Amino acid sequence: MSVLSIEDIILQHSSRGMEKLRPYLPPDFCRRAAAALLHLARGNVLIATGFYVAGHAETDGPPGAYFLARALNACGFRSVMVTDSYCQGFFQEIPAEILPLSANTEQCAALLDAYSPVALISIERCGVNARGDYANMRGVSIAAHTAKLDPLFVEGRKRNIPTIGIGDGGNEIGMGNFREVIERELSLVPCVTEVDYPVIATVSNWGAYGLCACLRQLSGKAVMPAYGEIRTYLEHIVALGSVDGMTGEHTPTVDGFSQDIERDVIECLTC
Repeated sequence: MSVLSIEDIILQHSSRGMEKLRPYLPPDFCRRAAAALLHLARGNVLIATGFYVAGHAETDGPPGAYFLARALNACGFRSVMVTDSYCQGFFQEIPAEILPLSANTEQCAALLDAYSPVALISIERCGVNARGDYANMRGVSIAAHTAKLDPLFVEGRKRNIPTIGIGDGGNEIGMGNFREVIERELSLVPCVTEVDYPVIATVSNWGAYGLCACLRQLSGKAVMPAYGEIRTYLEHIVALGSVDGMTGEHTPTVDGFSQDIERDVIECLTC
């Protein structure tokens, strides 16, 4: 029986067509991103997350960001979250920069100056699309509710700071690498913001957990979160107002997937 790769695992149960982007990536795209991180000098890593859904942040993004930050910290880095007020209180143990919804290029550049990060990571963060708008998966504009963090990655790449972008639909920071494919193959106006190492997954959290699994394999450190920890964290952010982005309900689920599927993905990544 063939053994699934980490990339295979995080692309299971796909319903939004992300598997159509896979031919445009190296087969081991997740492992390559993790290896790039481990080759960096230790320092600050800025992690952007938080996707607006009906007055709240959705449950996809923050859990992946939290556990990836924890994994990176165990590998000698110092993680700092970058988000907006909808994720207030989500990252109690990790430093966080809460930017106003009016965040602009100057504020993003100031963050780069202040932290001199060695890497930038985006996990399920809405990016500016080909029409200059910020839109959800239904094509509805959420620009008024989204701090513009794209300049962090645009300016970061100009400064030769390695960038990683994790997405599951095509409208997230990092999916600009596949702009033409998304326009052609998916029913979505694509994000245009590119990164050095894009990571695709059925659920963006799974992409972050895939990076954790690769960091575990490459570093030998026990940095992969257990399913129970993830469940507890989901319950914590739901208590703070987070919603499942697919159902809009305050439940500890992500993108409408059952907890059984979530558990199965985590257990496969842990093997």
